[in-house]
Amino acid sequence: MKTLQPLKPVKTALLVALIAISVACGYSSKVTPPVAGTMPTVSAFSPNSATAGGAAFTLTVNGTNFAAKAVVNWNGAAQTANTTFVSVNQLTVAVPASAIGTAGAISVTVTNPATSGTGLYGGGGTLAEASAAMSFTIN
Repeated sequence: MKTLQPLKPVKTALLVALIAISVACGYSSKVTPPVAGTMPTVSAFSPNSATAGGAAFTLTVNGTNFAAKAVVNWNGAAQTANTTFVSVNQLTVAVPASAIGTAGAISVTVTNPATSGTGLYGGGGTLAEASAAMSFTIN
């Protein structure tokens, strides 16, 4: 009875050929990396302060370049559910009484979210961008 030779050289040649074809197609070179997004700025609050231990309130954040899905960050915590887009120059955020329990300065920023790419390979889009911090005073 004749023993069959293993097909190892053929399998290896096919594997090398598939790798070469995959690399040669340039798939990874077609992906466009995300670009910088629009940088929001915060210029003023209304009201401009709150009293420690006071009631919940709505803070109006004025500035520029706010995206439709921009989020106000209160002391570093994204207020995703509490932020409302009013215009490219104004957002509102519901601030619960528990967030103003003690006196001090609260860091407030606005983040414009990243956007997904729509290219053939899912590349492109924009990066998330956050404004410089502005202090909100709790007296």
